[in-house]
Parts: sequence; structure tokens; C-alpha cells
Amino acid sequence: MSKRGIWRLTVTESFSASHCLRGYEGPCENLHGHNFGVEAVVEGERLDPKVEYLMDFKRLRGALREILAPLDHHHLNEVPPFDVENPSSENLARYIYRKLEGALEGEAARLVSVSVLEKEASKATYMEY
Repeated sequence: MSKRGIWRLTVTESFSASHCLRGYEGPCENLHGHNFGVEAVVEGERLDPKVEYLMDFKRLRGALREILAPLDHHHLNEVPPFDVENPSSENLARYIYRKLEGALEGEAARLVSVSVLEKEASKATYMEY
């Protein structure tokens, strides 16, 4: 049985923002901030024949930075869709995933997942099947 190869690329970025978790009934319902970490993972089976890479890290990181820019140094509860939807790490991961998926349309690499970290030991990951 022959094995099939796959490449997986990961980039990380960060942004700083405040938020309040509506309905939490605890300290996180109050205004507080995080230096959020964001990890995006793409994968694919074939490399670009000219450069022999799955995709340019610079392109992937740039697309992620563009998506994070409107969130950086803002109060997330005032930024759509989080003015209605709770700005939890789970919802942030889904929001970033769907934006990044659109930004990567036409690339050979497909988006696998987006993770949002509030701190190093706490990570929420979103993916679609």
C-alpha cells in the first residue's frame, strides 16, 4: 500500500483587545483584555512546481493580519458581529476561519483550522468538515 503525502503549514499572529462575556455570571462578564494569539493551519497535496512550496507563508500571514486588523486594540463587544454575538474565543475562531477561508480562495492550500488563544494554556479551535 502506498502512502499519500500531505503538507501542512501553520502561521501565528496576535492582537490585543478587550471584551466582556455576556451572560457569564463571573469575573469575565466584566470588561477585561487579552493579548490573543491566533493560529491558522492550511494543508494540501501538491507543491507549486516552480517554487516547490504549498503556498507563500507571507501570503498566508498577510491575509490573517488583514482579518485581525479591525479587531486589534478595540473593544470586541462593539465590533460587528460581536456587538450581537458573544466575543468568546470559540466565536472569534469561527469568525476568523470564515474570513480567512474567503481570503484564500483560489489557493492550492485549503484551510484546516483556526485557533484562538486567550493565554498559552487555553486554546479554542474551529474547523469545518
